[in-house]
Amino acid sequence: MAGKSTYLRQAALITLVAQTGSFVPAASASIGLCDRVFTRVGAHDDLSRGMSTFMVEMTETANILNHATRSSLVVFDEVGRGTSTYDGMSIAQAVVEYIHESARLGCRTLFATHYHELTDLEDQLPGVRNFNVAVKEWDNQVMFLHQIVPGAADTRYGIQVAQRAGVTRSANDRAREGTQLLESTHQAT
Repeated sequence: MAGKSTYLRQAALITLVAQTGSFVPAASASIGLCDRVFTRVGAHDDLSRGMSTFMVEMTETANILNHATRSSLVVFDEVGRGTSTYDGMSIAQAVVEYIHESARLGCRTLFATHYHELTDLEDQLPGVRNFNVAVKEWDNQVMFLHQIVPGAADTRYGIQVAQRAGVTRSANDRAREGTQLLESTHQAT
């Protein structure tokens, strides 16, 4: 809702267009050469091949990890979302670490995630930088400003988006209670 996926797609398309020597929509750009653009964006299953959404996500991720090079651009949008929270978060972290540490990779990578815990990787891996989409809040409402700013996001806005989408007040209130309970349980451990 804030525009992360659109931003990722835009960066990939601009890189691709720049490689052809074409105009890019910017006052100036320093992109550099890129041998390939790899993307893992969107969620879909492949019923004809008997593949769940998560299996499709993992085969696409495997393809990227096995074929990208140091000169590639890699774009990941929410790796690990199709499975349990802890498995998904662990897979996402392992993918970031692998790209960062692999002698063959270390390529330019854009990695969007809702796993806030992964923002700690900025302190552990010198090539990792956190950015987030700027948000303005007022009266329990949010306005996504569609600007990318340095730093990790300091809060989540899923419940506000659900409210904006028309999820009932009672369901939203219950979701808010559930979030508070989960957060307090997680902080206590």
